[in-house]
Amino acid sequence: MKTGVVIILFHPDTSHLSRMLETLIDSGYQVVLVDNSPHELKLALPQEVVYLHYPQNIGIAAAQNRGLSHLAGQQFSHAVLFDQDSAVTPALMEGLCAGFVEAQAHFGKVAAVGPQIICEFYNQPVKPKVQQAVDVRDGLASVKQIIASGMMLSLSELETIGHKEESLFIDGVDHEWCWRARDKGFSVVKLTDVTMLHKQGDGRHKVLGITFKRGAPVRLYYQVRNVLILSRRSYVPLYWKLRNIPAIPLRWLINRWVFDNGKQRGRYFSKGFVDGLKGKKGPLV
Repeated sequence: MKTGVVIILFHPDTSHLSRMLETLIDSGYQVVLVDNSPHELKLALPQEVVYLHYPQNIGIAAAQNRGLSHLAGQQFSHAVLFDQDSAVTPALMEGLCAGFVEAQAHFGKVAAVGPQIICEFYNQPVKPKVQQAVDVRDGLASVKQIIASGMMLSLSELETIGHKEESLFIDGVDHEWCWRARDKGFSVVKLTDVTMLHKQGDGRHKVLGITFKRGAPVRLYYQVRNVLILSRRSYVPLYWKLRNIPAIPLRWLINRWVFDNGKQRGRYFSKGFVDGLKGKKGPLV
């Protein structure tokens, strides 16, 4: 198993990135940095690191595809995807590599494995309340989807599953790929004994007993638009549609009237809703 690493960047914290690179290089991994920031990274990089810069911001799906394609071209068999703020440790990498082999032995065709995510805001494992794992055994859980950060995937299976959907641009990319892989007969596996600390969004707010994630205002455009786009597809899980479509009005109210930058959030939300109904894809222009 020849494994490389792809890290997606957008205005990264260079101190944290340096620590990530040191950990990965010391463990013997080649790293591909794919940078969507407008300005080139100001950081001296070791020779084990390949730097791909797209100042026009090609989106997270396209950035992942560029990194994965580079590793595939260098005859790597597997790749691990990380966000720029992921907490990477040697134990995590060892667990992912060993877990992929174990998952294949148990489930056969495996598209990807990922760690048990620990929410940085609450220091608690992230466990779904509705979409429970369909098969759990020996630290392996067959699940509907995993997030991109910490995802280890087989590069050879990309020929069958296909690459990440670039027209979605950012939100929903990782879930859509997992659902598509499952629809083609592959398993997606969470390694329950392998953990990774991770922060999703910029904050958490509880309103009327419901916890809402707060991110950058522009993300609302892609989140709402892509919910409407993906909900039309037969391979997207019914529970996801039933959870996300009815929540749109409540999410608009919270973002417009509770969170800061309410007017801006409202405009992005409304634009995403209209474009989602139209089926418009790609970056916001």
